Amino acid sequence: MPKLKTHKATAKRFRFTGTGKLRRHKIGRSHLRRKKAKRNIRLYDRLIEVDHPGNIRRVRRLAPYLHKKK
Repeated sequence: MPKLKTHKATAKRFRFTGTGKLRRHKIGRSHLRRKKAKRNIRLYDRLIEVDHPGNIRRVRRLAPYLHKKK
C-alpha cells in the first residue's frame, strides 16, 4: 500500500488537540494589525475549534497523519 502524501499548507494551518478536536487560528493575523484595536489583536492569539463535520473530514483527508500521536 503506498503512503499518502500530506498537504503541507493544511498541516501548517490546523492542529488536533489531545482529545481529538480540530483547532485553527483566525484569519487576518499576519499584517495590517497596527490599526486594529488591542482587544481585537488579542483575539488573534486564540485557537478556534472547527466544528463543521465536512471541514473536519476535508482536513483529515488532506493531512492524514496530522491526528496521529507522536
